[in-house]
Amino acid sequence: MGVPLRQQLAVGSYLLKQKIKGVKKYPLVLMLEPLFRCNLACSGCGKIDYPDDILDKRLTVEECLQAVDECGAPMVSIPGGEPLLHKDMPKIVEGIVARKKFVYLCTNALLLKKRIGDYTPSPYLTFSVHLDGNQERHDASVCQDGVFERAVEAIKLALDKGFRVTVNCTLFQGENAPEVAEFLDYAMELGVEGITIAPGFSYERAPRQDVFIKGKDVKELFRGIFKIGKNRKWKLNHSSLYLDFLAGNQSYDCTPWGNPTRNVFGWQKPCYLLSDEGYADSFKDLLEETPWEKYGTVNNPKCANCMAHCGYEATAVEDMLKHPIKALLTSVRGPKTEGEMAPEKAPVYVGGDKSLPNIGGIPVRTEV
Repeated sequence: MGVPLRQQLAVGSYLLKQKIKGVKKYPLVLMLEPLFRCNLACSGCGKIDYPDDILDKRLTVEECLQAVDECGAPMVSIPGGEPLLHKDMPKIVEGIVARKKFVYLCTNALLLKKRIGDYTPSPYLTFSVHLDGNQERHDASVCQDGVFERAVEAIKLALDKGFRVTVNCTLFQGENAPEVAEFLDYAMELGVEGITIAPGFSYERAPRQDVFIKGKDVKELFRGIFKIGKNRKWKLNHSSLYLDFLAGNQSYDCTPWGNPTRNVFGWQKPCYLLSDEGYADSFKDLLEETPWEKYGTVNNPKCANCMAHCGYEATAVEDMLKHPIKALLTSVRGPKTEGEMAPEKAPVYVGGDKSLPNIGGIPVRTEV
C-alpha cells in the first residue's frame, strides 16, 4: 500500500479501539462534501445535477469541523463538486489537520496551480487528483480536452513543493487491462504516493448511463489488470482483500456506515452514492435512523452493480481484522486472477422494482 507508516499506525490503533469497545458500526472515512458546484461536467458524474440555488450552497468552516468531530473517523475525504472552488477550503483543511486527521483533498486539479500557495505541506494532508486513465481516456471521461495535461502539471508542482499526492482513478465502459496497466505504470513514474482505483457507480443522475461497467465484466477487467501487475510495483491505496474482492474472489456485503457522508443537505442516507434516500440531522441519527437492511447488492436494485470502495473497503478491513492470516496471504500473493469466482448472493428484492414490496408500509422480502 502507498500509505505512510504514521497513518497505518494511527488507523490501526483506531480500529483496535473500536474492537476493544465492541463497537459494531464505526466510521473509517468521513466523506465531507462542502459543495456540489464543479468546473467540469463529467459524463459519469451525478453530483452536479442540481439547480443553481443548490449548487451555490456551501458548508461553513464551522459545519465542516463539527462534522469531523461528530463523526470521529481517522480519515476525511473531501470530494465534491470541486473543493478548490470553496473560498474557505484552506481554513477547513487547516482545522482538520490541526485535529490530526488524515485529509484527502480530492480535486480535478484545474485550480491547483493557482491555489496551491494557500496550503502547507503536512503528513496529514494529501491532494487526491482525479485521473481516469491516460490522456485520451481521461479527457473523454471529463468531456473536456487538455484537462489531463493540466492535472499532470499540477501533480508535478505539488510533489515539487513537498505535498503528499495520490491519484484517484475511476474505470468506465471500454477499458481494457493493458491500457489500465500502462496508465498505472505512468502514475508510478510521476512519483505519486499511491492510487485508488474502482469501477464507476451508475449514478441515476449521471448524464450518460452507457459508460458504466457492470457485473462480471468488472471482475474480469480487474483480473486482467492484476495479472499484468503481478510483476509491477504499483502502490494501490486499498486493502489486499478489497483488491481481491474487485477480482471476484470475495463475496462481501457493503458497509455504508464505514464511509458516512456529510453534505449541504445533512448526513446522507445511506451512503455517498445514493442521493435520494433522505438525510439525518446528526451522525448519531444517521446510525440509528437509517434502515440499513434496505441497502446493499442483494437488498436494493439501486445497489445491484456497486463495487465502489466507499461501500466495500470498510467491509474488507473488517474481514482483515477477523481473518488476519487470510489478509496477509492475499497481500503476499496478490489477488487471484484465474479459476472460479466467489459465488454471488441471490437478490431478495423482486425483479426491477425500485423498492421492496410491503404490507401496510412494512417491507417484505421475497426470495427469487
